[in-house]
Amino acid sequence: MDVPQHDVWQRSRRFGWWSLLCWLTLGMALEALHGFKLGWYLDVGQEARRLQLTLAHSHGTLLALVNLLFAATLRDRDAARLARAGLCLRTAGVLMPLGFLGGGLWPLGNDPGVAVVLVPFGGLLLFCGVLLVVLELRGGDPTGAAGGGAAAGKGQARR
Repeated sequence: MDVPQHDVWQRSRRFGWWSLLCWLTLGMALEALHGFKLGWYLDVGQEARRLQLTLAHSHGTLLALVNLLFAATLRDRDAARLARAGLCLRTAGVLMPLGFLGGGLWPLGNDPGVAVVLVPFGGLLLFCGVLLVVLELRGGDPTGAAGGGAAAGKGQARR
């Protein structure tokens, strides 16, 4: 996969900032629903809706920050190897919060709506994205040069 270095970080950075704006806006809307004491959100029978919408806000905000952290901290690594990790993290940042959002907007009684089925897929993609980053960091040398980097230094220090 031949991906320009700039594209990987730019996509994650752009996604992270736009996603953060969207999910923080949802959080302010939820605060307004609470402040105006709207029954649609606060009535006793609406616990599932309230929980799902809160989970959408919190997961969306957190995953936006994960994408921004990915873009900010891995700039010295090989973009081609991390492109797949960035795609997994961005897709997780869409699926998880949208699953909670859909589950809260259209609940089935006291259960979340059908859209909540997106959440496990988003969780799996989040796991895969983080795993790919960890595997990339395990190599030690940010440039990918063979035999160098922190891993080689640690091996010599133990002798």
